[in-house]
Amino acid sequence: MCGIVGYVGTKKALPILLDGLGQLEYRGYDSAGVALVEDGQLEISRAPGRLSALKKLLTEKLTTSTGTNGIGHTRWATHGKPSEANAHPHASEGVCLVHNGIIENHLELRRELEREGVVFTSETDTEVAAHLLAKEIKTTATPLDALKQMASRLRGSYAFLALDERFPDRIFVAKTATPIIIGVGEGEFFIASDIPALLPYTRSVIMLEDGDIAELSPTRCYIERDGVEQKREVVQITWDRTTAEKRGFPHYMIKEIFDQVEVISDALRERVDMSSLEVDLSETHLKEDQVKATRTIHLVGCGTAWHACLVAKYLIESIAGIQCVVDHASEFRYRSLTLHKDDIVLAISQSGETADTLAALLRGGEQCRTVAICNVVGSTISRKADHVLFTRAGPEISVASTKAFTTQLVAAYLLAIALAEMKGTLEQRREAVRALLNLPGAIDSTLKLNDVIERIAERYRTHRHVLFLGRGLCYPIALEGALKLKEISYIHAEGYPAGEIKHGPIALVDDNLPVVVLLPRQNELFDKTLSNLREVGSRGARIIAITDSERHDEIAPYVEEVVTLPFISHHLTPILMSIPLQLFAYHVAQKNGLDVDLPRNLAKSVTVE
Repeated sequence: MCGIVGYVGTKKALPILLDGLGQLEYRGYDSAGVALVEDGQLEISRAPGRLSALKKLLTEKLTTSTGTNGIGHTRWATHGKPSEANAHPHASEGVCLVHNGIIENHLELRRELEREGVVFTSETDTEVAAHLLAKEIKTTATPLDALKQMASRLRGSYAFLALDERFPDRIFVAKTATPIIIGVGEGEFFIASDIPALLPYTRSVIMLEDGDIAELSPTRCYIERDGVEQKREVVQITWDRTTAEKRGFPHYMIKEIFDQVEVISDALRERVDMSSLEVDLSETHLKEDQVKATRTIHLVGCGTAWHACLVAKYLIESIAGIQCVVDHASEFRYRSLTLHKDDIVLAISQSGETADTLAALLRGGEQCRTVAICNVVGSTISRKADHVLFTRAGPEISVASTKAFTTQLVAAYLLAIALAEMKGTLEQRREAVRALLNLPGAIDSTLKLNDVIERIAERYRTHRHVLFLGRGLCYPIALEGALKLKEISYIHAEGYPAGEIKHGPIALVDDNLPVVVLLPRQNELFDKTLSNLREVGSRGARIIAITDSERHDEIAPYVEEVVTLPFISHHLTPILMSIPLQLFAYHVAQKNGLDVDLPRNLAKSVTVE
């Protein structure tokens, strides 16, 4: 949440800052601002609303600015409403800073500073840090020392970039529990809270660790922690800028839905041997004796990743025979835990920076081994977990997750197979892996239904309530389909286990309620779900059936629409079922004229509680 950029070098900083903020606007879009050091003085510009408002404000300055050192910020409000006063950067006595995170003790620090005569002009927790930094600078030898002193007084999470007009060629950085990345150039450094902002300028990056304090000048990157200089590895990013562009699609979301053929192929490459049909997850460094000793796997995630955890539970239990428990990460981290040393806590996160998921992983790691399924190499969760399996989805820009979700399901399937092989319990391995190799082709066939889904979306786009029903492996997909529709279309939608319909939700059913029913061909569940479909159909529901079954004659009398998907494997049905629901949510939002990629009140990566 919130996007941070910085530049120090020899080029004009303002165009670089605005370009970087544009790459990060998906992280926050309530307001935006930049600060530059011009002729030895700070110049700050801020505007409420989207980044376009700030760009308009700076139209003339883009041609006149000569500053080569600056910081910028796009805000997602946590303290104080979206406004110019609450926008970053915040300044005090010749210093200013931008901040991503939450300062938990900001109220007590604010009262302390007010007693000393400090006047606050915003409602934000960040302004506290600006005034504290200005105060510490008066009694310390260098701004870096002042930043360390200021950071030592804060509780919570933060990534700070700070400027001091007395040091016009420096940027000061501090990080704890919130991501910050340094891009390395020739005689210049770029700083950002996420990789896409750096890609136009460099692929060489340094990932800062929690507790790091840094000072950057055009020729030097100095990093220390606990008073000791740190030498950080420079990592090469293999993404290029085009992977983060729309490739001719009108929105990132639809582009990322169509990316799924490619990214799932990438997720399988080098992990599945096409000739021997063996799965190789040696990259996780899981050992056979550890797996055989495993008693319970505790899965934790938030939002869409929590739905991936629910699917992973089914896959691991049915394929590997290991008991699984699923928790919302935000609940797991605070409840009483009794974990065995041979348990595993498995965290799923796209960004690898989700605050609750990271906290749950760290808490689980106090008692047992930890595993992460994650998309972002070098992210905090990927570094803190004992074992990591990367999803290889590439950068996902749209706030609503699509390709990151399905690659999480692929990773969970691969992990289930690998666990079963290490336990020596996997039967029909070749069939399981062969189905996986057919998945990209089946996704491609499913995406060819886009025009059909668009027509269905036009038919139902004005309805304000939608019910999604599924059983077994498809119940989490019903939850995910409902979440997608809520996120970007602002339509009230609920996902339910189809067998629970009679326990309350059926009271909502009338002749104006669309009900999306997921009907996998698995015989027992098909018959039971079909019975649930008839129950809502007899009460007038407008039913959309998504199925991979050929028993259309049994479905058709009760439904208004049938979408038929290819079938390759019961265990892979959730992935294929997800795609028409992603397309449905997209087309409903797009036809209703909504901002598909940046839905209101949401941010891509929730790095604070």
